Amino acid sequence: MKIGVAGSVGLDHLMTFPGKFTDSLVAGSLEKVSLSFLVDGLDVRRGGCAANIAFGLGVLGLNPILIAAVGKDFADYDAWLSRHGVDTSHALVSKEQHTAHFTVTTDTELNQIASFFPGAMSEARNIELKPIIDKVGKLDILVVSPDDPEAMLRHTEVALSMGIAVAADPSQQMARMSGDEIKKLIDGATYLFMNEYELALAIQKTGWSDHEILQRVKYRIVTLGAEGARVESIDGTFIKIGCAKEKAKVDPTGVGDSFRSGFVAGLAWGLSHERCAQLGSMIATYVIETTGTQEYRFTSAEFLKRFQEAYGGDAAADIAAHLPS
Repeated sequence: MKIGVAGSVGLDHLMTFPGKFTDSLVAGSLEKVSLSFLVDGLDVRRGGCAANIAFGLGVLGLNPILIAAVGKDFADYDAWLSRHGVDTSHALVSKEQHTAHFTVTTDTELNQIASFFPGAMSEARNIELKPIIDKVGKLDILVVSPDDPEAMLRHTEVALSMGIAVAADPSQQMARMSGDEIKKLIDGATYLFMNEYELALAIQKTGWSDHEILQRVKYRIVTLGAEGARVESIDGTFIKIGCAKEKAKVDPTGVGDSFRSGFVAGLAWGLSHERCAQLGSMIATYVIETTGTQEYRFTSAEFLKRFQEAYGGDAAADIAAHLPS
């Protein structure tokens, strides 16, 4: 399967707050909030939604095509992604801007407060999808993950017009985008990825009901945090899977991206949607156990052992032949 991943590439600034954000919120005074949190730690790591998804696919032996705008400081990151199986040759390198920066603080309950400076990502609207496809051949699926909003809309429109299956992942950009823009990202997608809160936000901003959103896509995958994920469709498909047990909850940043990479890898391997969701959950478990979105490591034997423990022998047998040596 030929996979394109469009979206952001960035550097993550990860901070930890040794308390609960909610302890600093005053009921009845939320109209005007001015807070400062003294944090314990700061880690700077590679990140960005598209880069995280593409990295996960590369680790699983796929060779995804990264479609993103990156900064003039991309050289080291480029080498890292290339070394892990990602085709970065079609990335647009800015002549002026630096790579995007994501800053997030996580409290003891794994709640997060984040902000994002787009930098070079703002130039993603200048990327033309068709010339890339002319060079690499028609994509089987294009993941449209959080990016410059205009780029997300344009990539979706072009992919649908060319008969390319779209995996829509508006997630982090839904707060910024209008209801009409969100509708355009959702409508006609083969797969729609959201968490529970993002689904509620989509319902609020689009004016569509839960049922109407489900009607607009072929399959909807809703991640449920510690409760796992569900896959559903208007034709009655409903699959719910649980999470693989984590060894520790270190940092949730990038968990959603890694779930998407595992799910799409399962599609590429021709697995059932149940196995795809389980595979996504297993990768997500590795990510929550580490600081940074691309720092997880495993051998195929170790991965298979943990997968079997979480989902059983039949499930492990289904993925065994596909895992890279």
